[in-house]
Amino acid sequence: MGEASRELLERARRSIPEWRPVEAERHIREDDGLVVVDVREQIEWNNGHIPGAIHVPRGYLELQIEEKIPDKSTPLLLYCAGGVRSLLAGQTLRAMGYDNIVSLAGGYGSWTASGLPTVTPLSLTDSQRRRYSRHLLVPEVGEEGQAKLLQSRVLLIGAGGLGSPAAYYLAAAGVGTLGLIDSDVVDESNLQRQILHNTSRLGKPKVESARETILGLNPDITVNAINDRLTKENVLDLIREYDVILDGTDNFPTRYLLNDASIIANKPVVHGSVFRFEGQVTVFKPFDGPCYRCLFPEPPPPALAPNCAEAGVLGVLPGTIGMLQATEVIKLLLGIGEPLIGRLLTYDALTEEFNELRLFRNPNCPACGINAHPEDLPTYEEICAV
Repeated sequence: MGEASRELLERARRSIPEWRPVEAERHIREDDGLVVVDVREQIEWNNGHIPGAIHVPRGYLELQIEEKIPDKSTPLLLYCAGGVRSLLAGQTLRAMGYDNIVSLAGGYGSWTASGLPTVTPLSLTDSQRRRYSRHLLVPEVGEEGQAKLLQSRVLLIGAGGLGSPAAYYLAAAGVGTLGLIDSDVVDESNLQRQILHNTSRLGKPKVESARETILGLNPDITVNAINDRLTKENVLDLIREYDVILDGTDNFPTRYLLNDASIIANKPVVHGSVFRFEGQVTVFKPFDGPCYRCLFPEPPPPALAPNCAEAGVLGVLPGTIGMLQATEVIKLLLGIGEPLIGRLLTYDALTEEFNELRLFRNPNCPACGINAHPEDLPTYEEICAV
């Protein structure tokens, strides 16, 4: 290191405080507002990093930091491999107006030598980087988010009108494992809206037809085709294997069954429904908002809630609602944005209007209330069948 470089580093040390690894780890545990920023290169990050850190390579610092951390009063802990780049990065950020910066003394090497925890992210292949390149450009997703999607598991209840567009877009997005449960076969009347199927597969189980289409789009993922009905005997075993459940059903007994099981298993459900020209979407996340029984303590009379076979549905409408459901699933998996928890989004295709209704949890709800017993509730299967 030349004289000029040494002087530059000394000036950085005089202006940017440093924490030794043990002290830094204590602050990370105790200070909820502290953001850890890794300024190393991508290959270094892929070999391991501090849990919870965000990645902003030194070469992109000035371009990306304000988008990732817009509040310049946020306390930042910067680190690199040995503690030099992070000090220089700290000076740059201070010049940009960030005024609460600390550098990790000795960098990641010192952190690992101290025996402190690290994580090694899933490394994308060259093919995956090409396929998901537009995701990698989005700061809220990036390589870490895409790796998280590839490791995620989503169960879709139904491979029909709502399940078709949702599954297709989740597969395109790179959700690593999709489960599809449906006991129906492809019928000609399905083809007006159920885009996973085609004329050559009439009479074929829907889950097999769906699997073939999905893998044709993205062979990078796994599709579990479950040719069965969702029942009280299998529901808990099925949903426990997945991170998020997408409800594409069209009948009340299954919705009640899924609601109660998701509360027991503590799994979020992205709910959608369609009727003629109208659709709605919401997210039922156990104990963070209302559940399905908070909205519908019991099913409405059959005359007020006919299914698609009885009332009809505009063919493109399930596409709109299914894509909104897929969007909510991805937000939940990545932990970004504001999911529709406690909010019901309604859509009218005739007027092209979206409206939002606030939903509130019922403290006396038999499924999620104070004295709830979701394992003992009826699904109204007999009433709905009549």
